[in-house]
Amino acid sequence: MSTEPEPTEDAENAEPGTPGAAGQSGEGGTAADGDGEAAAQLSEAEAELAAQRLERERIERRKAEKAGPIEAGAKLSGKAADLLAAVRAVESGAKPPVTVFSESAPRRPAPEPVRRPQPTPAAAPAAPAPEAVDAVRRVLSDGGAPDALAPQVAAALGEGAEDVLREDPWLLLRVGGVRPEQADGFARALLGAECGPDDERRGRALTGWLLEQAALAGHTALEMPALTAALTQRGLPDAEAAVQSAVAEGEALVFQDALAPTAPAPETAEEAEERPVRILVGLERYALAEESLADGLARLINSVPKEDGSAEAWEDAASAPDTAAELVRAVAGHGLVLHTGGEASLAEPAAVLQTATALGLRAWAATHTPTGRDRFAALCAGRPVGAVQGRDGGNEPAPGAPGVATVAGLLSGDEGPGRDTDGALDLDLLVVLDAPQLDVETGALLVESLPDGARLVLAGDPGVLWSAGPGRVFADLLAARVCPRIASRRPDLGPLGELVSGVGIGELNQVEAPGKEVVIVPVRDAGEAVHRTVQLVADSVPRAIGVPPEQTVVITPGHGGAAGTRALNAALKERLNPGPGRFGGFDPGDRIAYSPVPGRTTTGKVVTADAAGLHLSCAGASVVVPKERVEQSVRHGWALTAHQAVGNRWPAVVVVLPGDAAQSLSRPWVYTAFGRADRHLSVVHGVDQALPRAVAEVPAKPRTTRLPLLLSTQVPVTG
Repeated sequence: MSTEPEPTEDAENAEPGTPGAAGQSGEGGTAADGDGEAAAQLSEAEAELAAQRLERERIERRKAEKAGPIEAGAKLSGKAADLLAAVRAVESGAKPPVTVFSESAPRRPAPEPVRRPQPTPAAAPAAPAPEAVDAVRRVLSDGGAPDALAPQVAAALGEGAEDVLREDPWLLLRVGGVRPEQADGFARALLGAECGPDDERRGRALTGWLLEQAALAGHTALEMPALTAALTQRGLPDAEAAVQSAVAEGEALVFQDALAPTAPAPETAEEAEERPVRILVGLERYALAEESLADGLARLINSVPKEDGSAEAWEDAASAPDTAAELVRAVAGHGLVLHTGGEASLAEPAAVLQTATALGLRAWAATHTPTGRDRFAALCAGRPVGAVQGRDGGNEPAPGAPGVATVAGLLSGDEGPGRDTDGALDLDLLVVLDAPQLDVETGALLVESLPDGARLVLAGDPGVLWSAGPGRVFADLLAARVCPRIASRRPDLGPLGELVSGVGIGELNQVEAPGKEVVIVPVRDAGEAVHRTVQLVADSVPRAIGVPPEQTVVITPGHGGAAGTRALNAALKERLNPGPGRFGGFDPGDRIAYSPVPGRTTTGKVVTADAAGLHLSCAGASVVVPKERVEQSVRHGWALTAHQAVGNRWPAVVVVLPGDAAQSLSRPWVYTAFGRADRHLSVVHGVDQALPRAVAEVPAKPRTTRLPLLLSTQVPVTG
């Protein structure tokens, strides 16, 4: 490991989207809801959102079909019993209906899926009417809030938004970025003496806001004690009552989960009272998605793969004594298989896809990013890694090669095999790479799109950062032990492979790097970190390693601060593509990070701009971002966060570790950042012993999820 003498410090904001972080919207921004004009054809983001809306409607229909009397399950006492009593009142019709999940009651087998139709292009959702926005603006002005929030408030609250907001000022918290103290000030200005910390409206709004923040940090629900403690910390005199009010009004759901779900059902009231349970509270959208995901996975696990008359052929393909053969054998006989490993292990799912294609099966793979798609397509087709598959990516596999798409493209219909007459994906085998990036909503959409008898392989590196959205689907499935798990034995070779493999087991090792594959650049402060980073990208790496600046990416823990992505991108633009930023801060040739929806980032370049918006080239595809969405969804992309970079690899990577980033470092963050490099890694190092300490002592922050329990009631553990 080489050391280049010279000099970090400063980077505000822990990585948004990393486990436990406050939010993910900083990861490149979010897509706006629409501009009110009818569109002849949906953009990629709109098509994906339309697909998600249809899927949520389908999930709600399934929940209605399954609705029925809910058994009480284990008996409770004290505050938990009071909470459940409030829910019973809702069920009796005294208040609006709300769903309660009782896990101690036996679950019925997963029902047959209800197929959703393939989403078709439709007009973009209409923006709030100008008069509605103006009315909301007046209410905001009366309360001393920025009138720039008016379009977002009007969109969030819908028809009659101004009256709704005046009646319940704390609903301002439904707008992203608004803090409780700001909503309190707004409420005081509007309500005057009526406003108090014990206001029921305040309690409900804070409960919903905390659950949203928990979802941004990766949780699908919160344990009742954690939620009430957070509410108490924010000045609520009766946190329990606030939660009960939110549940009664249908703004949150409560779950009673048995801590030993596979234990025999209690036979007496005394046994029921003693049975350990935990009370969880969550938002409906994630609760329904997690249950739908569990049902869909159980359907795959419990079903027999489609009989294709090729059992002997599968066995012949699995004759070699390696993990590729183990994976082929597992896929031949099971509806769901998990596969773990690093970059070198991708040859194994590629072998499965090639085998399936040779047997005449309709086999497809899906990746998290377009660049990951193109790399894997090249591997499957025997082309040099980095060769572009084609403008439409997954739609045009080479003759005799399996198809490769992105997950987003597969679900929206922009890529992939299309859908059959039942609305299911027209395939027999799907291999999902980058599986740790699946959140519960995307996972539910994916498994419910698979036809009966299809095989699903979830493959990925369990050491990388988890999904930006709520849940930890891949990790939960690995822990649940409900299907075959094949761990690759193929190591990532070379100094970079040795370094990253060590990080994965908690060791930051010195590695021999005769070809300068790994270089450490010590720095004293943030200014020096920025200077050295620009020098590395523009001069040192091209000269010493032969990798041009356009093939080098910078990764840093956060967007803000003196050495965050904003500061680094400004310095790199000035050096590599100076210009006045004529198009909303961008110039032709600028590298960008485009986030069409939260949690998904595509890298590319600015081509031009006109009245239609900012024209980008992303992984060979042309994208036009309307001007009103540019600020929210496009950032400069020479420097990225680790969550923006996951799912991609570059010939050279410069990881910047400024001094104030020490508290945000973790083993998964370091593993992900270091693992993005193919040929060369430079580490601009200003955190001293915080780096080896993070690798050795700071694992991924835990996430509260319900998927393992939901699966345990439907699928036997395999060992």
